Amino acid sequence: MFGKPRKTNQYRRKGRNLIATNKIKPEQWHISNAEVKEALKPKGHDVKQIKKIHRLKHQVCISYWDNQGNVCSSFFSYRIFARWQEEPEKLIYTCQNLKEWAKLNYVMKYEFAYYHDPSEMEDALYGILENHLCVLKATVQQVVLQQ
Repeated sequence: MFGKPRKTNQYRRKGRNLIATNKIKPEQWHISNAEVKEALKPKGHDVKQIKKIHRLKHQVCISYWDNQGNVCSSFFSYRIFARWQEEPEKLIYTCQNLKEWAKLNYVMKYEFAYYHDPSEMEDALYGILENHLCVLKATVQQVVLQQ
């Protein structure tokens, strides 16, 4: 019933999330009207038609008509989009060495501590981080053995 308690004291750094470190740039995403409708549906927003999508660095402003004909406008986090999980996955897989992986892991620990992502997403990303670490360690070990 209750979510995990946030571990905010452990990673208290300003501006060190995936967007602030310029690892993910959601303001450059081309978000379709269908994507917006799909993202807003579970949040309880009754969207009939999208009026305008304005992308900012850390959030997106969406104006839409609801089913009663009212114009609604609000700011939303990019985390509501399914694409949000795909981007960190790509980042993890593109780490070529342990140093890059360690930097990304540090940012991901901040993300896990400060943001309320679904636990399934956190578990999946954490698993991918761990698996890629094993791959990188095996690669390093192979290089050492070849020398």
